[in-house]
Amino acid sequence: MVEKISGSDAVLKVIEQWGVDHIYGLPGGSFDSTMNAIHNQQNQLKFVQVRHEEAGAIAASASAKLTGKIGVCFGSAGPGAVHLLNGLYDAKSDGVPVLAIVAQVPSSNMNKDFFQAMDEEPIFDDVAVWNRTAMTAQSLPEMTDEAIRKAYMKHGVAVLTIPKDFGWAEINDNYQPNVKSHVAPLYPEPRKEDVNEAVQMIKDAKSPMIYFGIGAKDAADELKEASEKFKMPLVSSVLAKGILPDDYPAYLGSTGRVAPKPGSEIGFSTDLILWVGNNVPFSIFLFNKNAKVIQIDIESEKLGKRRHNDVSMLADSKKALRAIIDAGEAKEPSAFYQASLADKKNWNDWLASFSDSTEMPVRPEPIFDVLNKTASNKAVWAIDVGNVNINFERLIDMHDDQKWATSGIYATMGFALPASIAAKMEYPDRDVYSLSGDGGFAMLMEEVMTQVKYNLHVVNVIFSNETLGYIEAEQTDDSHQPLSGVDLPATDWAKVCEGMGAVTYTVKTKDDMQKALADAKKTDKPVVIDVKLTHKMPFTTQHMFLDSSWQDKAKIDEFVKKYDAQDLKPFSYFLKEAQNHQLQTN
Repeated sequence: MVEKISGSDAVLKVIEQWGVDHIYGLPGGSFDSTMNAIHNQQNQLKFVQVRHEEAGAIAASASAKLTGKIGVCFGSAGPGAVHLLNGLYDAKSDGVPVLAIVAQVPSSNMNKDFFQAMDEEPIFDDVAVWNRTAMTAQSLPEMTDEAIRKAYMKHGVAVLTIPKDFGWAEINDNYQPNVKSHVAPLYPEPRKEDVNEAVQMIKDAKSPMIYFGIGAKDAADELKEASEKFKMPLVSSVLAKGILPDDYPAYLGSTGRVAPKPGSEIGFSTDLILWVGNNVPFSIFLFNKNAKVIQIDIESEKLGKRRHNDVSMLADSKKALRAIIDAGEAKEPSAFYQASLADKKNWNDWLASFSDSTEMPVRPEPIFDVLNKTASNKAVWAIDVGNVNINFERLIDMHDDQKWATSGIYATMGFALPASIAAKMEYPDRDVYSLSGDGGFAMLMEEVMTQVKYNLHVVNVIFSNETLGYIEAEQTDDSHQPLSGVDLPATDWAKVCEGMGAVTYTVKTKDDMQKALADAKKTDKPVVIDVKLTHKMPFTTQHMFLDSSWQDKAKIDEFVKKYDAQDLKPFSYFLKEAQNHQLQTN
């Protein structure tokens, strides 16, 4: 005789068999049947009660980014469903698998203008790769299985909507999900003719470089070997930070507005880009338009999408790089390569000169210096959106088995707190940090209560400068308009978060930060550190004035004074030095 199970219990049973052990959400009346199932299966599946459904969806997205496994969240009918959208769009934009379970009013009250009833399916059409409403209770376990498989296959969001009465209904407990049938895809091998053409282009290039994204996450060794053999400096997308350690000499960091100076400069002097697993929208603005491109990607639709390419390699990045390395001839260091390394050293020396600055309010460099020296080799960083992205990209030295996550292409503020909750749930034995500006922190600051509720030892750092700094810089540097709507009220975040139950500190100096982090190790509670940060904007790589060979001297003087950039040299300076050195030695 077949045993019976409720529809919602059957849904959770499938989720658990797929290896999911956390589900994020906030209960509502329409979700009661599934909350009952969560209670029934509390020993198999941990429910994390967030303070806002948006935070639950962001946590699920961050969980998928950090682990590669599907993240799961839920929302009740109506407002609970709508609140999920922001976090789901983050998952969609960065291409990670998330399952959202959405409640619906009982089927007998659907489409009748009932309390909190709405046609939910259309609002998820754009964000989801799979979006269905159950028509029968019996279909729920199979639909759950299908949703998860589609989320994995299409690297995106699957939405399953469950009418409340279907969650209570008794169905046969005999469904077997297709977990064992889910195997990692076999990506194509590079074609020999493409490899040969790529090798010849690298041989002929005078200033080649490598530009890689998260599609190269499993190819760190090959990236290094290609760089060393062909003397190609490496630049990454923002999200690919951490694939290579930041102290690797030929890795210049990311490129674009949030990037370090060296990574932002060399793209305009390159004549060949080996483009590996990268889909950054801003790429059209970041490189010499006449440079040739060898592009490697596993998705044909990405080939040539962000700019023209000369060789399209539909192949796994690790395999393609290995084929190019094995087929190519080693090159001598070019002036371009040597200048890139010298530019990085100049930049790093300049940053280090501020590490012990006593300037008040405190600069970011002393604070990040303490974070670098405190964080373990297995630290996990949850990074908000804004100027904190800039400072993290430039000042945190990723190494060893450290991990991090942010909201990349979607770039939603408020990401860090929910992401840190997911990080601590997934990696309870690691040290976890959330880094936020005061603007981003204020958006979902209530999630400190979630950290307190579950006694999550997360160190939350708020960089308080009383402005939406990233937007302030855009209004100042890009549109040259009067500042409008960017000011934030001065807030005692330590006092606010102390009221929520966190251990709190206010930091105004580097010594304060050292003491706060030392004390933070003595508690198992959430920690909130309010850093009263300088109101100066971070060095802009988008509007640099450093090069006297073609830029106005008055603008250079103004720029240098504004950013204390007296010791910085433009890339052209190092390129000329390297060229002269080669002439003298030849």
